[in-house]
Amino acid sequence: MSVHDKIDKIDDINGIDEGRRRFMMSGALVVSFSLFPGAKALAQQVIADEGAAVHIAKATEKLAGSLKTNPYLDAWIKIDPAGKVTVYTGKVELGTGVRTALLQVAAEELSMAPSLITFLTADTGASPDEGLTAGSHTIADSGSALLNAAAQVRGLLVDAAAKHFGVSGSALSAHDAIIKAPDGRSMTYGEAVGLVDLHRMATPESPLKDPATFSVIGTSLPRVDIPGKVTGGPSYVQDMVMPDMLHARVVLPPVYGAQLLRTNTPDVLKMPGVVDVIRDGSMLAVVAKGEWQAVQAQRALAAGSQWSAGHALPDPATVHRDLKQISTEHIEIANTHGPAGAPLKTLSATYTKRYMLHGSIGPSCSVAQFKDGHMTVWTHSQGVYPLRDALAEMLALPKENVRCVHVEGSGCYGHNGADDVAAHAALIARDMAGRPVRVQWMREQEHTWDHYTPAMVTQVKASLDAGGGIVDWDYALWSSSHNERIVNAGRLIPAQLLEKPFTPAPSVPMVQPEGGGDRNAIPLYTFPNLRVMNHFSPTMPLHTSAMRSLGAHMNVFTIESFMDELSAAAGADPVAFRLRHLHDPRARDVIRLAAEKFGWPRAPRKANHGVGFAFGKYKNLMAYVAIAVEVSVVRETGQVTLEHAEVAVDSGQIVNPDGIRNQIEGGVIQSASWTLYEALKFDTQRIRSFDWSSYPILRFSAVPRSLNVHLLDRPGAPFLGAAEASMGPTAGALGNALFDATGQRLRDMPLAGDGLRRRIDA
Repeated sequence: MSVHDKIDKIDDINGIDEGRRRFMMSGALVVSFSLFPGAKALAQQVIADEGAAVHIAKATEKLAGSLKTNPYLDAWIKIDPAGKVTVYTGKVELGTGVRTALLQVAAEELSMAPSLITFLTADTGASPDEGLTAGSHTIADSGSALLNAAAQVRGLLVDAAAKHFGVSGSALSAHDAIIKAPDGRSMTYGEAVGLVDLHRMATPESPLKDPATFSVIGTSLPRVDIPGKVTGGPSYVQDMVMPDMLHARVVLPPVYGAQLLRTNTPDVLKMPGVVDVIRDGSMLAVVAKGEWQAVQAQRALAAGSQWSAGHALPDPATVHRDLKQISTEHIEIANTHGPAGAPLKTLSATYTKRYMLHGSIGPSCSVAQFKDGHMTVWTHSQGVYPLRDALAEMLALPKENVRCVHVEGSGCYGHNGADDVAAHAALIARDMAGRPVRVQWMREQEHTWDHYTPAMVTQVKASLDAGGGIVDWDYALWSSSHNERIVNAGRLIPAQLLEKPFTPAPSVPMVQPEGGGDRNAIPLYTFPNLRVMNHFSPTMPLHTSAMRSLGAHMNVFTIESFMDELSAAAGADPVAFRLRHLHDPRARDVIRLAAEKFGWPRAPRKANHGVGFAFGKYKNLMAYVAIAVEVSVVRETGQVTLEHAEVAVDSGQIVNPDGIRNQIEGGVIQSASWTLYEALKFDTQRIRSFDWSSYPILRFSAVPRSLNVHLLDRPGAPFLGAAEASMGPTAGALGNALFDATGQRLRDMPLAGDGLRRRIDA
């Protein structure tokens, strides 16, 4: 189904007029709903999706995945009398291919070709509320829900047909929305749905197919979102065009805490195409008929505005020392004691990571329209429901009068400016009642007002016994939550700038086993004595929030670097040393597979080349990843190239092999960029990383020469999220390979560039 066919289907459901239908972009509008058991049934609270708290009722706690919180079957699957099948998810496409994979899951259990299904994603007007699309939860939670919901719907339809035909359900077959009996009689899903009510709660047991019979799950179905992207078709919220649409640009403060003192509004209003200049406290924007007119007016408005001094930023030279002072909560997340041999040798080390930005290719964008007291916002937010609630609070509107519709954005990687620009669009649209308003941040705004990934410090100390085994492990980290997602209006940047500003909700640590800054701080290795401390900071000097893998990138880097240091002290091969301390058979399988494919241990390397190995199980809950890499180093410049990588992955039952490979490959490349080169530039006055020259990311010339991903399929096993699983292991393998190439044990990220060159020269 093409993008425009999807738009037609969406518009038929929502009653959108022909004029608007021709202009709306992206198939992301949804019709569905979810009803919950009564409040008295609420029994427990769980943490999922990067810290979004959800309540689960006793009546639903045994259901699969997101069925726990959206238990009604028709919240997921609707069938009309004509036999058209529409499947819904509350998750969103962020470029990871989940829209395709989730479609495959539903198609498999509905016994339908994917092309026959209309598949729609998150919209607060109707879709299941699945919170955030984050933390590699989509396939694990929404995929599990759809697998079971689709199986149960198919089972109900077949049972209804069997009763109608007077035969056993086992005698019937279902294929492409048609149920057939051995005697030739048939019934469409549309006819069968007239005999059964799908508005019923799911059950804990589902008539799931034997994985050996799967024909859609486990195949590399081409991604449904790719054709438009590679042909220049409308694919992103940045592409949206609507009738009578206005364009707006905002002026943001030059530094945190700066107050708007004066503007040159009268001069800007005289510029061609300018419709209005909107100011509320320090929230400042210009609205124009055309986009380039809005850009020109924004530049003039920014140049003519005066601001107070604002807050000083931290000294970048003391960031890691300062972290130990502002980390005021000390949380023990693991402490085990057992018999162990006498320690013979003790090692310790400290590692650091700087602030980094998301670096989304497309600056954040949103379209909003305020009409008849209702606000509709088209957004690339990762969580349309949390955003809807925050916008309603900011606008003083009932929640039912605010609708957030997901449309894919060009670039995400975590909590970037998507929610903030949506708030800008809503505030401006309120003053432009009736007309759609498109707002896009400028590149320098996307960089300088990003929610950066927090800086971190980690320290580890461990001892070896006479046999070379680890007998104790003492680990500590200093950082923040890594998750300042939108839980109230005060976490929206524009809401903080208003004349009557909203106050951000306080920062709280995310609990294990998900974790935030302490994600993956508890190693999967087995040690007789283990202690892990999270020194949590409820405040940070820069705006920070979630970036892919949160603290796992740094924690796995630390653990895997130190495992190599310990293996060297024990005189052991790094792979054999890891296997010695791992009891999980699936972990051992991926380590052995990566080592085998790489040819570990390698023969002696040529000059300035090195090899490294690392392992991790994302959040100790999701996919297993082991990776072996070879790097080359230009000693005169500190340039590092990841020449070759072999990666082994176990993500349970594989839905789309090519999709998993895409995500692992992308994670390896992005983690290489973070680990080797990325660091936010700032001084005590300003953020200085405002473009791609002041914040370099890995270039095409430096991507791996060879990168192979090997998948271990586990038919029938639970889905395990893989999208963020390679970030940490890649960092650890790179650090270990650089030591092999240079003899320098690098513990401060980024590892390459001038810092490496100086270490080599010294």
